[in-house]
Amino acid sequence: MATEIRVPTLGESVTEATVGKWFKKVGDTIAADEPLVELETDKVTVEVPAAAAGTLGEITVKEGETVGVGALLGSISAGGAAAAPATKPQAVSQASSSDAASTGKQAAAETANIAGDAGPVEPRTMPPAPAAAKLIAESNLSVDQISGSGKRGQVLKGDVLDAISKGAPSQPAETPKAAPAPVAVRAPSSGDDASREERVRMTKLRQTIARRLKEAQSTAAMLTTFNEVDMSAVMALRTKYKDVFEKKHGVKLGFMGFFTKAVTHALKEIPSVNAEIDATDIIFKNYAHIGVAVGTEKGLVVPVVRNADQMSIAEIEKDIGRLGIAARDGKLSVADMQGGTFTISNGGVYGSLMSTPILNAPQSGILGMHKIQDRPVVVGGQIVIRPMMYLALSYDHRIVDGKEAVTFLVRVKESLEDPERLVLDL
Repeated sequence: MATEIRVPTLGESVTEATVGKWFKKVGDTIAADEPLVELETDKVTVEVPAAAAGTLGEITVKEGETVGVGALLGSISAGGAAAAPATKPQAVSQASSSDAASTGKQAAAETANIAGDAGPVEPRTMPPAPAAAKLIAESNLSVDQISGSGKRGQVLKGDVLDAISKGAPSQPAETPKAAPAPVAVRAPSSGDDASREERVRMTKLRQTIARRLKEAQSTAAMLTTFNEVDMSAVMALRTKYKDVFEKKHGVKLGFMGFFTKAVTHALKEIPSVNAEIDATDIIFKNYAHIGVAVGTEKGLVVPVVRNADQMSIAEIEKDIGRLGIAARDGKLSVADMQGGTFTISNGGVYGSLMSTPILNAPQSGILGMHKIQDRPVVVGGQIVIRPMMYLALSYDHRIVDGKEAVTFLVRVKESLEDPERLVLDL
């Protein structure tokens, strides 16, 4: 009796994933609950465990292919008998996002480079995906103008968006269809350079990061304002209480707790920084779910501290610690990544002195922290050396005015230079 291995429910709004890595080969013995395969979604990486003990009977979906929720990945054979490997992988669900389109175009580019020539689009055996067909009609394009990256040359929504971004001409209904457009490929490298290059397929997460960052730049009227903060008071407070704080709460007293609390105070005064645009409406959030950007081996992820405005600094530090460990271990859940209303990014841990962070759409604000560096400043008419940090607030100018952005950043500065204000809720 074989036990099927299927794609589990991946979370709200997540309908597909890419098979990242199989941990076992056909015929390998497996134990119940042992991780079998890693799936990459546009938010998190998910391991699929074995539902029963036995041997891996077959693998029906190869690494790098896209699958939908509930799709068959393989099977487990009972009693140690492995089934013969499938001669052909099961057809998997087609991606309707630009993520899958990016993967397909890369594969096409690889094929074209091997051949040494960018030939015409291969004959298409499948009609465009529904979302792609709708966009083609709305944009008055011809399907023959678009190279499909899906199975058997199917045109996906991402292919259409890519063609539009490259300036594909509209096609009047009464004129003949244009000849198929050639596949756009990277120019081949010289022989010496090609032998020293390595082509690696982008992970689902990296594709999503690239797409979302570019969308944020293309959609929002993004602007950045700067200030600097004297970190003397916060550093003195940490030095004085760090030992007793860790003993009582079981977590170290870092800077993120202070910054998160300072941000939530400023958001109450300047609610537009915590809002988002929905068509012609502005949605004001009467809560603060703060995303904390965390760098991992697979890319930048932004887990969310929910209701941070209702938490103490100790509670914030505990939650940030939990999310940081989960991010580094690849254990973040989809719920951990959803619902953020504002983001904090700390480039200072890598030595960054100044940056202009990109918005985490659809949010309207992101705060960039930077390296603490001793600098000469004037205090009371005297030049003194103080530990200073540059702060950067990137914001969507469509919804946040310049005065509001500057005021927000000043309020954060005031709270950090006088941290008693955070305790007294001033």
